[in-house]
Amino acid sequence: MGLSKEREHYHVMEDAKDSRVIVIFDGECRFCRACLIWLERKLSVKALAYQDIDPGIYGLTYEQCSKELHARIDNQASAGALAVSALLQVRGNRILASLIQHFPRLSGYGYRWVASHRNSLVIRSATKILERVNRQLPD
Repeated sequence: MGLSKEREHYHVMEDAKDSRVIVIFDGECRFCRACLIWLERKLSVKALAYQDIDPGIYGLTYEQCSKELHARIDNQASAGALAVSALLQVRGNRILASLIQHFPRLSGYGYRWVASHRNSLVIRSATKILERVNRQLPD
């Protein structure tokens, strides 16, 4: 999926606020987009790039959205590593979700490290692997 198609894929849906799972993410983050495509393999998600919406509709600011992922699942809000954990939980990845929840300091540190090192060799490599996996998995 090319960048323009990906941006089109994550357009604002009028009924997004009524969805069970809403993810507000950095639409300019290639790793974030690859993770969302993987997530959507097993979970219906309204994925909204914060650059394309008014975050105030969700009680958020642009600054908050630029710093971390935000998720609303059944109207329960979470952010950062806890949002990742909640999304993994509803996707069915309960063991990984539980590990993130049980080690919040370590998980928060890991989340912030990934977020601040998106252009590092490690994260670029992880992104490429995830993109390859996404292409190989059947729809």
